[in-house]
Amino acid sequence: MATRVSYPLEVKMKAIEMRLAGIPVKEVMEQLNIRNKTQLKTWMRWYRSGEWNRLEQPVGKQYSYGKGPEYTSELERVKAENRFLKQQLDLLKKYRELERRFRQGS
Repeated sequence: MATRVSYPLEVKMKAIEMRLAGIPVKEVMEQLNIRNKTQLKTWMRWYRSGEWNRLEQPVGKQYSYGKGPEYTSELERVKAENRFLKQQLDLLKKYRELERRFRQGS
């Protein structure tokens, strides 16, 4: 299991939205399957300071604003994009399942 998790922008924005609505950190982490409360606090700090571009960057890859990773080939770029989209899809499925369970319990 990987030690670093790259969360999609949608999850980061949903987490920020939930925190701004006053939902406790622990609950946000459980609902969105976020492993580390420090990560959530970092996203909030970036959001409050207007560093929104940092929310779009992968873990450990802080590029200059408007710049992204450089790939050695088109195939490498497409594979990276495919991996990212699969992560988004997996997380969205988990989120929808949690949301469905939450609504059934209400």
